[in-house]
Amino acid sequence: MKAFPALALVGFLAAASPALAATDFSAAEQAVFMDNHLGSLQPPLTLHYVFHKTGTLEEAFDDKVDLKLTAQPDGSCCAADAQFFSGKRAVAEPAVEGAKGNPAILYFLERDIKEMQRLTKGQPNYFRKRIRMAVYQGATVRDLTLPYKGKPVAVKEFSITPYLDDPNRSRFEKLANKSYVFLMSSAVPGGLYGIRTRINAESASDAPLIVEEMLLDGAGPPPKP
Repeated sequence: MKAFPALALVGFLAAASPALAATDFSAAEQAVFMDNHLGSLQPPLTLHYVFHKTGTLEEAFDDKVDLKLTAQPDGSCCAADAQFFSGKRAVAEPAVEGAKGNPAILYFLERDIKEMQRLTKGQPNYFRKRIRMAVYQGATVRDLTLPYKGKPVAVKEFSITPYLDDPNRSRFEKLANKSYVFLMSSAVPGGLYGIRTRINAESASDAPLIVEEMLLDGAGPPPKP
């Protein structure tokens, strides 16, 4: 099986701007992509996430994502691979060796980029660049308290809208208001509480076109935007 290198999440950033990615990170980039989310975990173990898709543009569905973590040769955490969706929707994901940041973030974003490519015929590296630069330049940060397994935990929310100021937005105007929300918490295993993307309809009174949400099993639904 093909494997991502140890710095796979850094590689996602570097795909857009290698020089900047190697030397300069915003607080949002640090929290979402760079922190050692897995450092306190004791492998082997599996992190379970639930996935929900709703909206008027395409068929809604519920599925699951299982992130399997195993020990490195020295016993540290972790090598990772994922079962992203089940049955006919299952997506083959490469393993991540020597993972520090949570690979579920990378898996979610890479699938999201493939979906954007399918819907718009745009190029994957272009979407990676827009997401990476939005996290670097324009993330909105909010502190929340959300439930995890019935108890309140501190969560930091990072929100971006990568395509609003995109000079090429006319190519996919219908999807240009797409927002991404990353919910990070050191109080939950793996550091990732959840991720949500949302594409609103042209009229604010209409239901959104697409909402996709991946939440750690045991996490309560985050507040609506």
